[in-house]
Amino acid sequence: MPRRTPQQPTYRSLFTIPGTRAFTTGNLIARLPAGMFSVSAIVMIAGARGSYALAGAVTATGLAATALTGPWTARLTDRHGQSRTALPATAVAALGSLTLLLCVHYGAPDWTLFAAYAATATTPNTGGMSRARWAHLLADNPEALHTANSFEQAADELCFMLGPALAALLCGTFFPEAGTLTGAVLLLTGTLIFTAQRATEPPPSPAPKGSSPLRTPGIPSLIAGFVATGAVFGAMEVATLAYADEAGHRTAGGAMLALQAAGSCAAGLLYGKRKPTGAPEHRLRHCLLAMTTLMSLPLLAASTLNSLPALATALLLAGMATAPTMITAMTLVQHRTPEGRLNEGMSLAVTGLLTGIACGSATGGWTTEHAGATAAFLIPVAAATTALLAIAAPIRATP
Repeated sequence: MPRRTPQQPTYRSLFTIPGTRAFTTGNLIARLPAGMFSVSAIVMIAGARGSYALAGAVTATGLAATALTGPWTARLTDRHGQSRTALPATAVAALGSLTLLLCVHYGAPDWTLFAAYAATATTPNTGGMSRARWAHLLADNPEALHTANSFEQAADELCFMLGPALAALLCGTFFPEAGTLTGAVLLLTGTLIFTAQRATEPPPSPAPKGSSPLRTPGIPSLIAGFVATGAVFGAMEVATLAYADEAGHRTAGGAMLALQAAGSCAAGLLYGKRKPTGAPEHRLRHCLLAMTTLMSLPLLAASTLNSLPALATALLLAGMATAPTMITAMTLVQHRTPEGRLNEGMSLAVTGLLTGIACGSATGGWTTEHAGATAAFLIPVAAATTALLAIAAPIRATP
């Protein structure tokens, strides 16, 4: 298919490329459950079993399993194509979600919850596949690719903005398993639409060039930063839900997490409209410093003001640093990943993020159980500082 690249890197012009509207529609539907599953599982398990520690441990186990399985699935995607791998992987993941729902509903032993949620590890990284499509279509237009990456990050944030609120609404209004059930249906439907768009799919690479992205200079430090950034998200999610629960407003937790994602989404869209200046390594330092500073606001709001509206405002402000950080870091991953291994490189970044979310979720659950929700807000601050040290301190521009 001949490539058509936008003359001006605006969001509207991106979608003049044939097929981009269709694959983006399917991708958004498939990605929305990403913001639903963990919140749905936490509400469902904590409500049925009365333990946030168990709920956090179960979600952490599933995310850790995804971190191990994701690169393998992405490697198959690079070699055989997105459409041939994503559908079977999605079917297995949907069955895992439904199994978890049944285990919780019928009071199965705790170990079955871990096994069922681990089965969702085959969930394909549709966000990474979408970014791979943009990188394929806009390979000769770096400014347009920056705008496309910003749109994709804003889409991530939109899903994490709507997902928790939708999950909390479904679980609270209908029945505790409604969020998980709806998420499984959306995941399967969106993946079917996305994979049907063959014209924009990057060609498979049966014999990819270069070594594994993990052996590529600059990639390991980025992955370490993604792990620490994921811990920010995982711990903040559990701490916010638990804090709202302690205040007697359980359903408010999802809405407050949506505000955090809204701040990130708005910042990401504004960041994408700006022409990037300077090396991305230097831009990433500044983004990480801002994220580390702003992550202290929820801790201050929870510990000193003891107010849900104050915490909601702090989460909105704190979220404004996350999208620019993720956009710049993902751009560096795209630049440094060897040819023919882009899905694998993007999946490793997401794997690092999921690993961090798992660690942050488990640590946040344990801290909430033993020291209270307010103390759990310390973890995002520590994790953001670790991300700054992991990426900004050793990072240097590579040719």
